[in-house]
Amino acid sequence: MKITFFRYFVRQALANIFKNRLGHLIGVGTMAIAFLIFNTFILVFVNLNHWTKEWGRSMSMSVYFKGEPDRVSLENIKKELLHFHGVTTKRFISKDDAMESLRRRLGEKAGLLDGLKENPLPACLEIILSRDKSGDSLPYQLKTRLEKIDIVDEVQYSQEWISRFQAIMKAIKLIGMVFGGLLFLAALFIITNTIKLTIYARKDEIEILKLVGATNRFVKIPFLIEGAIQGFLGGLIALIVLFLIYIIVISRVDLRVGFASLDIIFLSPQFILFLLIISGIIGFIGSTISLGRFFRI
Repeated sequence: MKITFFRYFVRQALANIFKNRLGHLIGVGTMAIAFLIFNTFILVFVNLNHWTKEWGRSMSMSVYFKGEPDRVSLENIKKELLHFHGVTTKRFISKDDAMESLRRRLGEKAGLLDGLKENPLPACLEIILSRDKSGDSLPYQLKTRLEKIDIVDEVQYSQEWISRFQAIMKAIKLIGMVFGGLLFLAALFIITNTIKLTIYARKDEIEILKLVGATNRFVKIPFLIEGAIQGFLGGLIALIVLFLIYIIVISRVDLRVGFASLDIIFLSPQFILFLLIISGIIGFIGSTISLGRFFRI
């Protein structure tokens, strides 16, 4: 019996959406834009968190030289690194190698470098520090030790970037809570008014139903389902548009920090399902608010 009633309510809700498709289409489109903005922010936050975790697994360090170091000096530095446990030399990048790498990344614009009288890029020695074996103080100790060597100009390590990212992410979380709250209210306002217009357009029909004995719950349920469907569709369209933007544009962007390439990932299936459920819930709440106002009149 309950299943029969539920099927009736769903069919009634779909029929109402079809009859008032223009109003619902405008509402879904507006909600999709609001959800797209919010989902884009979520995608940025997820990738920042992903990069921070990836860099946290193994710490990298770059030793920049004042000029092109000779072989003897380079070997002496490598011997110096053997005194530190968990430190591995990854590779040495000469000034010419750095310039060649830059030319490849510039592609067709590489000709801009032809006017340079000398190579301004520094030679670099890349080092990997195992997080399992290195303590929190090791990167700082190693940096201090290496910067005392005459031919070394500067030493940078990934933990500095991670710390900056963590500070940025705290600010992003705060902004996200405020921004997400505003989008939530905007979505509620859109659905509330869309459902309200639908209710007033069918005011006479609702009055007839109540005259023949229909309860308030019987009248309300199709509208609640309409709101949930509208919110779900708005969230689904937003995710589809975001995925297409990711495939066509974002995934082709080559992001680099120094010589490290950053992979841009999309939202996980679990996260996508969560956002769709939240979209439907927002639609349901919007309908509840509209119906509450109408039945108080």
